[in-house]
Amino acid sequence: MSANVETILAEECGLVKDRLTIVGVSGGPDSLCLMETMRQAGYPLLVAYFDHHLRPESTTDARMVEKTASRLMLACVIDGMDVRAYADEKKLSIEDAARTLRYRFLFDLARRQKAQAVAVGHTADDQVETVLMHFLRGSGISGLKGMSYRSVIKSFDPDIPVVRPLLDLWREETVLYCSINGLRPRYDSSNDALNFQRNRIRHLLIPTLEMYNPKFRETVQRMSHSLKDDYFFMMETMEQAWGEVVVSANKEIVTFDVPRLDNLPLGLQRNLIKHAMQSLHPGVDIGYQTLKRATDFIQLTSNSPWVDLKGGLRLYREAGMMHVCAPHAELPFDRWPQMEDENIVSLELGGLVSLAGGWKITCERWRLPALAKEEAEENEDPFQVWLDAAELPEKFELRTRHHGDHFCPLGMDGHSQKLSDFFVNEKLPQRARNHWPLLCAGDEIIWVPGFRPSHRHRLKATTSEILYFSVQHPPEKTEENPLP
Repeated sequence: MSANVETILAEECGLVKDRLTIVGVSGGPDSLCLMETMRQAGYPLLVAYFDHHLRPESTTDARMVEKTASRLMLACVIDGMDVRAYADEKKLSIEDAARTLRYRFLFDLARRQKAQAVAVGHTADDQVETVLMHFLRGSGISGLKGMSYRSVIKSFDPDIPVVRPLLDLWREETVLYCSINGLRPRYDSSNDALNFQRNRIRHLLIPTLEMYNPKFRETVQRMSHSLKDDYFFMMETMEQAWGEVVVSANKEIVTFDVPRLDNLPLGLQRNLIKHAMQSLHPGVDIGYQTLKRATDFIQLTSNSPWVDLKGGLRLYREAGMMHVCAPHAELPFDRWPQMEDENIVSLELGGLVSLAGGWKITCERWRLPALAKEEAEENEDPFQVWLDAAELPEKFELRTRHHGDHFCPLGMDGHSQKLSDFFVNEKLPQRARNHWPLLCAGDEIIWVPGFRPSHRHRLKATTSEILYFSVQHPPEKTEENPLP
C-alpha cells in the first residue's frame, strides 16, 4: 500500500521532497494514515488540526493529534472557530461552514509557511459519497468524475493545490494501516449524525444500493476513473474552443464572439459559459438550469440585453458579443471609438485627432482617383472611407449626436432618416451611442465611422478629388485568454 501511495504522491500529486506540505489531520484513521505514509516516504510535513467546536471531545482530539505529531517529531499547528455560529451568520449549512473554515485555515497556513500543497485524507469511500452527492444535485461530468488527486480551489488559493493521495484506498484499509503502525485514531461521533447529508448517504443510501449491487462502491469508483478520462478529453476540446471564441478575459468580464459561440455544440457552449462563470466567481454552484438559461439567451431573440445567471453574475449581449460579467463589473468601451466629452473637435486635412481609449482619426487627400476607387471597392473595414471632395471643406468637425440629428446614409438614394433610427437599425449598443464620433462638415453628418458615409459625398464616376478618413484602433494588447 505504501509503495502505491508513494507513486501517487510523486506522479499524481506532483509533490517533491524538498518542500514543506501542510497535512490536515483530524485524528481519524484516514488523516493519520496519510500523515504517517507521507512521513515514512520522507516528505517534510506540518501537521494542522482545525477544531470546529461542534463536539465536547474536540479539544481532547486536538491534544491527541498534537501528542502524536510530537512523538513522530512533526511540528503541529492547532486552531479553531465556532462553526455553528459562523454557519448562522453566513446562512450556510454546518457542512459548508465547516469546510469553508477548515480550508481557509489550511491555506492560510500554507501561504505563511510557503508550502507546496495542502494534503487531505480523502479516501475511496469519500469519493463514492462525493459522486453520489453530486448525482443527487444533478451535476454534469465535472461533478460525477469526483475528486482529483491534485486540484486548485481558486476560492481558497489560486496557486497552492490541495492533494488527495488516498483516493484509491478504502476506509477499512486506513484503519488496518493505523493498527499495524501503532496509531490510535479518535472516533468522531458526528460521523453518525444523520442530520448531515454525507452521513445519510454513507449510512442509509449506500447500504441500500449495495442490496442491488454488492460491489456498488467499487462500481462507482470505476465510473469515476472512467469519467476522469472523458473529462480531460472534454477539457482539451474546450481549451481549443476557448481560444477560438473568447475575445477577451479578465477578472471581471469574459467576452465571447457570438457567431462563433453559436456554431458550437450546445454541450460545449454550456461548459464554456460554466468555466467563464467559475473564473469570475470561484466556488459558485452552477446547475443545469443556470446553464440552460444562458444557452437559451444565446440562441433565442430577447428584448432584454441581459439575463441573470448565478451569484450576481450576468450575461450581456451586444453587437455580436456576449459578456459574462461579475457583479458591479463595467462593460468595456475600448472596443469602440468614443468621444471624450460632448465638445466639438476640429479635424483638418493632414491632421490627427485622438479619441477615448487610444483610438485616433486621420484625414488626408488622395491624388490618384483611380487607385482610391479601387481601394474603396475592395475595402471591408468600416472604419475607413473615401469621399468625393468636390463639395467638402478642408476643415471638419468631430462631435457626438444632438437631439433631432438626421443622416442620409449611403444606400438610401439621398433619403434622410433620424440618426437615432439609423443607430437602432445598425444595432449599435445603446450605451455606445451618446459618445459615438460623427464626422461633420458644418451641420451635415458626412460619415458615421464604423458604418456608412453620406450618400451625397460618395465616390462617383466623375469624382476627381478624394479625401480619405481612417479611424484607427488602439494597439492590440498582448493579453492572452487562457482557459480558467
